[in-house]
Amino acid sequence: MRRILISMATPELPDSRTEADGSAVIRVLSYNVRSLRDDTAALARVVRACAPDLVLLQEAPRFFRWRKKLARLAAASGQVIVSGGATAAGPAILCGLRATVEHTEDVLLPLTPGLHRRGFATAVVRFGGARLGVLSCHLSLQKDERHEQAGMLLDRLAALGTEHAVAGGDLNERPGGRTFRRLADGLQDCWAAAPWGGEYTSTPVDPHQRIDAIFATKGIEVLGCGVPLGHPGVTGADLRAATDHLPVLAALRVPAG
Repeated sequence: MRRILISMATPELPDSRTEADGSAVIRVLSYNVRSLRDDTAALARVVRACAPDLVLLQEAPRFFRWRKKLARLAAASGQVIVSGGATAAGPAILCGLRATVEHTEDVLLPLTPGLHRRGFATAVVRFGGARLGVLSCHLSLQKDERHEQAGMLLDRLAALGTEHAVAGGDLNERPGGRTFRRLADGLQDCWAAAPWGGEYTSTPVDPHQRIDAIFATKGIEVLGCGVPLGHPGVTGADLRAATDHLPVLAALRVPAG
């Protein structure tokens, strides 16, 4: 049966805040933006309406004037650039002004001849007393390479040296696949932990599969995660015009430390 994207009432996620115990409630958005080849004004409206503290992008601009294009998106959506873009082969991280950035690193993964170069955008950030490792990824279309990259992702998160971490991106695989399961075995699949909004991320016109996801380490409390259908300010028209994926939005409580 064909599934049509429609706007419907969605309970609101918790607002970002710092708790008395030093923990932080943050919003994390993961979004494949298809190199900004679509309606960038609609894209910026979606990002801004979701009010994220962190934005994990995939397929950020990589070629001519890519930094300028990424900076324009960040400014239009109320964010600043943290890391990534062409230097990470596409993944990028943006953040709001609540975040204090401690460290960034763009990582290029081994190149398989005949396949696209892949990479990770990574950072360590603070929200009040909460310290968080962050990674944005876009995994391979080739199943064996994709599975190896999942192992590299887990190793890279551990190497960030933070007790708590979050990773998000376009996995190019559904939850039943072995790469998705490998990540879900080591991390929390935030949609599975606390479903909210819509599930399917591809495609905006005919959402029928979940190939984009946000994962968090076990000590983080997932307050809700999903596609922000019907979220205030997010319209079906903008979601269809912005890019060829739907975004994933998660609210997380990150412990202090």
